Amino acid sequence: MYHWGKRITRCVMGVLGVLFCGTAYSADLTGGGSSFAAPLYRGWGGGFHDQTGLSLTYQSVGSGAGQKLIMAAGVDFGASDLPLADTLLDSNSLYQFPTALGAIVVIINVPGVASNQMKLDGPTLAALFDGTITTWADPRLRALNLGLRLPDLDVLPIHREEASGTSHVFVDYLHNVAPDWKAGMWADGPEARGNDGVAASVRQSIGGIGFVEYAFARQNRLNTVRLKNHAGEFVMPDRTSFTSAATSADWSHADHYAVNLLQAPAPQAWPIMTATFVLVPAHPTDKTAAAATKTFFRYGLKQGDDVARDLDYVPLPLSVKDRILSGWP
Repeated sequence: MYHWGKRITRCVMGVLGVLFCGTAYSADLTGGGSSFAAPLYRGWGGGFHDQTGLSLTYQSVGSGAGQKLIMAAGVDFGASDLPLADTLLDSNSLYQFPTALGAIVVIINVPGVASNQMKLDGPTLAALFDGTITTWADPRLRALNLGLRLPDLDVLPIHREEASGTSHVFVDYLHNVAPDWKAGMWADGPEARGNDGVAASVRQSIGGIGFVEYAFARQNRLNTVRLKNHAGEFVMPDRTSFTSAATSADWSHADHYAVNLLQAPAPQAWPIMTATFVLVPAHPTDKTAAAATKTFFRYGLKQGDDVARDLDYVPLPLSVKDRILSGWP
């Protein structure tokens, strides 16, 4: 929602250290950062406007830029898929909280193998991405998938060409389940930009394997795999396994809500989950903007679950939402 009234100009230091000036039509609330979270905040913005008459302008500029925007007071809230370090939260007087969860899934293009037929464990998945396993007929894959006809076809691993929150979480997972894995150990293969780029590359590449946020897999009807979780179960990527991971995570002991959502302990938990975060001033000077920001997120957290699910996000547990709102400075 945009107002076509007077214009305001915000200037902040951009990602490369140059002055970035963005001109936007005046809004009651401004935010910027995570592209993953952009559909959610815009979706919440519609209902928020209907209820309050207030509008939201959101800049989908990436998590790192979102952190810089809020630290430079260029927006009312910043959005990031990676939590900010405690020292930076303290030095910049910021309050950090999650708004929703997302799942990262593995997608494949293997002829004769339908969605969720293939089962993979962590070490085998790492071997597919570091080039140790080079054919889909590898004995390790056959051992995990008895009765599934796997073709003697080259494996074509595809990963993100740019640094991203999704890549960071996936690499952390690989290191968790295969301790020898290190960042940058990708096998020779195509690189793609963004979730949409990886999705398109896997769809077009026979033998391809990649990783994307779940929404991109479902919306593009890509074949996903089952993964072996912390409890030793091979689980499908679906709402049940995502919710199980969200509710079993140790939220109560996480500093600034930066909970570890990898390898959640519940028997049916999906093993690769991540939260998306918001940053707001802990001691705002613009009380009107701060009140609008809090009203917006109270609306989203209390009334926005249906919008979140429709957009393939996983809502936060109720107890976490209550803590966020009660602890808001």
